[in-house]
Formats: sequence, C-alpha cells, structure tokens
Amino acid sequence: MRLSQYYLPTQRETPADAQIASHRLMLRAGMIYQSTSGIYTWLPLGLRVLRKIELIVREEMDKAGGIELLMPTIQSAEVWQRSGRYDSYGKEMLRFKDRHDREMLYGPTNEELITEVFAQHIKSYRDLPKNLYHTQWKFRDEIRPRFGVMRGREFLMKDAYSFDIDYESAKKSYWNMFETYLKIFKRLGLTAIPVRADSGAIGGDLSHEFQILAPAGESTIYYDKAFDLVDFDNEESITQVQHLYAAADEKHDAASCPVSTENLRQAKGIEVGHIFYFGTKYSEPFNAKITTPDGKQVFAEMGSYGIGVSRLVGAIIEACFDGEGIKWPTSVAPFQVGLICAKTHDPKAVGFADAVYAKLLEVGVEVLYDDRDDRPGAKFANMDLIGLPWQVIVGSNAVEKGVIEIKQRVNGSRQELDLTSFINQLVV
Repeated sequence: MRLSQYYLPTQRETPADAQIASHRLMLRAGMIYQSTSGIYTWLPLGLRVLRKIELIVREEMDKAGGIELLMPTIQSAEVWQRSGRYDSYGKEMLRFKDRHDREMLYGPTNEELITEVFAQHIKSYRDLPKNLYHTQWKFRDEIRPRFGVMRGREFLMKDAYSFDIDYESAKKSYWNMFETYLKIFKRLGLTAIPVRADSGAIGGDLSHEFQILAPAGESTIYYDKAFDLVDFDNEESITQVQHLYAAADEKHDAASCPVSTENLRQAKGIEVGHIFYFGTKYSEPFNAKITTPDGKQVFAEMGSYGIGVSRLVGAIIEACFDGEGIKWPTSVAPFQVGLICAKTHDPKAVGFADAVYAKLLEVGVEVLYDDRDDRPGAKFANMDLIGLPWQVIVGSNAVEKGVIEIKQRVNGSRQELDLTSFINQLVV
C-alpha cells in the first residue's frame, strides 16, 4: 500500500487525555478515533491489527475443536430473565425497548443465548462434546471508561462455550481451552500467566485469568519463575503449566505460598482472557438436558472461555513499545515492512524504491510504502511511531551500489543488503 493513497492520520503531539502508553500511541499512530466516551472507530491501521489477532484466535480455536457461529449483538430480556441475571447484572447492561415495547439489551456476554440455542438442538450424549464460539462486539456501560481500548464500553470479544455430559468430560474441555489460550498468546508474541480467579457475574467454581506482563498492568501478580522456561512448542511442557503457582495480589499469601522466595517472580499484569467452568448453572434454567448411554437425562455441564480481542491490541502495545513508538510482534503487525524513499527528488532513487515495492508485493510481503514528498526525518519518525517490524530505506547507496538499508524495529539494528538477501530473510 502506498502511503500517499492510504488513510493514516498520525499525530505528532501527545493527546492530553490519554493516560497510558497504548492509548496515546494508538491515537498518535492513527489506529483509532474516539467517537464518544469509551467508543472508538477503528481506522485502517488499527483494523489490520485487530483482524490479525482475530485470525490467530480463530485458527487456534479451530485446531482445538471449536465450532464457529455468530450470535447477535441485541438480545431479548426474556432470555436473561430465565437465568435470573437480567435484574442482577447491574447498570453495565444497556437496556432499552423496541417499537413493540419489548425489553431488549445490548449483549455484554452470551451464556444465556448460546444455552438456549444448544438446548433446542442437542439432546444426546452422542452429540457431545461441543465447543461453540464466536467473535462479536459487546457493550458494557462502564461508569468510567478509560485507557482507550483497554477499558472501553464497546469491545470485540471471542467467547466460547463448552458442553459436556459429565464433570470429568467438562474438566477435560476446560483444560483443553487452558492450553489453547497459552498457544494463542504465544503466537501473539506475548508472555501470558494464568492465575486462579473469581468467576464474578459469570458464575462457576473453576476459573483462570490470563495476565499479560506489562508495566502498566492494573494487577500485581506473583508467579513461579518456571513459567519463564515453558516450551510452548512442546505439548507436555504446556500441560505442566496448570500445576505452576500464580496468583494476583489479593489472593497471594506470602506465608502459605508454595514457591520459595528465590523462585517467586512479581510483575504487573493486564487481563486479556478469562475461562470458567460453571457446571449446570445455565443448562438447568434452559432445560438443556442430555440423554446418557443408560437412558437417563442429565443437565449439560458447561464452561465459558473469553478473550478480549480489541483489548489485546492495547495490551500488546503496553508490552511492546519504546520512546519512539510501537514495536509490533511480527505475527500481528499491520504491515511487515515499511518502505521509505529518502530521495524523493532523485528520479533514479524513486525508480529503485518503486522496483523494491513491486518485488516485495510479488513475493507476498505486506508493505507500507512511504512515497510522499516529505522530509526523510519525518518519514523515519512516522515509521518508528507505527512500529512495523522492518524498515527498508532507499537512499544514495541504493542507486550507487544496489543495496538497501534495513532497520529492525525491535532492537534498532541496521545493515545494508541487496534486495534478494533481504527477501530471503523475510520469506523463510
């Protein structure tokens, strides 16, 4: 994509009302636009990141046996009244009436609706287990929305729901999702610590929060340093994570902690995922009964598994930035390469840059080409701000020696290479 044709409204000044790095950088990098308090328009650059995160989550959910569907954003109050949560959920639920005077709501979550759908169609143990998931916009009317997309009122969420015949099967589904989440966050370039958690308004008695390590985290977490040694490419190593100690500050007791002081780590964390087992809490009010092999009927055992897809954009930035801007992990970067022509008044340099652009596109590399007639310094600063993993600079040596300057954003390292050598680094 040529930057002269793209929509990327970057800002040089730091927004006064942005309190944390991710909010400031998302506004400055032209990723989002605040439409009203806690609600944002996702601009092209931000949307590319959002879609890449969503794709990684979908791929790992599918590998784990998840079946994707799509539920509506608007739900009937009647469905929530059956579970008893319509009156107890609180003011975070946005309620309204349609033209027929029926009570409606903008869904903050989907336990009730998915259980109703399941109960209509699944009746036998032969059809279990099932894990149904979707990625959909949610709304919770936060009293004080803040921190940009980290705590907004409208947000994109992946939520999944498992259905099983008994407790042992339900636990197997739960731990399957536990391991799947670890794989998802690893692919996103993040260190995620699963900590035991309360179930809150969702309900249930087995629950983990997945916390991303970042200085701006709202929670202090304590965890076994063995987390640092987990091999996420090894299934056995991942399985062992469920036995490692991790706790948020309110649940950590130094006196009874099973981890020695020298092996205990302390860090700030940002919650980006939450999983629950809640048994028959929702299957009972919706009469979601399953016939067992011996002909008896039992209520389906359920679990719920959420990932904040839009929240992850902010969380990744909080974990991956410096004084110049964002440093995207390759897996979620909006573009792989930022191409800069530093000699826009030299026809030969422009021709060379155009040829580099064409070749990178030809081999399938995502490129943002800054072809604007602007000062080189402004172009470099802009590329550092938006944080693409690689910068390719076409200057005097490109024309004279046939080489391009390569800058790696994550560590600032620079080298000169011919284009073929650089492509070989990228496409491996």
